[in-house]
Amino acid sequence: MTLSSAPIIKVGMADLNAIKSPGLLKTSGLGSCVGLILYDPIQRIAGMAHIMLPSSDIAREQTINEAKYADTAIPALIERMTKLGAKVSSLQAKMAGGAQMFVLNHDTMRIGPRNVESCKEMLQKYRIPLIAEDTGGNYGRSIEIDSSNGVLRIRSVQNGVKLL
Repeated sequence: MTLSSAPIIKVGMADLNAIKSPGLLKTSGLGSCVGLILYDPIQRIAGMAHIMLPSSDIAREQTINEAKYADTAIPALIERMTKLGAKVSSLQAKMAGGAQMFVLNHDTMRIGPRNVESCKEMLQKYRIPLIAEDTGGNYGRSIEIDSSNGVLRIRSVQNGVKLL
């Protein structure tokens, strides 16, 4: 199977998914949201979560969407990946997004930076190294991960294409 015929799985907002090579995971519309990537380079299993908010503590719905919050999305993504054969001890993380799209002075409105901080705390909890990130700024991003090699491709109007 060539990469061009490999599956491409779109990950929506407040969504997550995982794939074993070959294939791509992609998401778009990352502003204050964080695109968190976990990758097992030995098993070549990639996972992606499009995280909207830092903590499920602020959830107002009775049944939460676990992919929406950093504190619930990361454990759910790890579980999904381990079902495909990934080992937590082999996982590496990359992330993009977490922009501050508007100038605000109130700390609770710093959603992008708080998303990044919460993701880093969860990665530390699971002892997963963050090996690359493209976070912050005030611009949107779209990302895709190639499960065959773990390369994260980041596209933005302001900064073109970046590979992590």
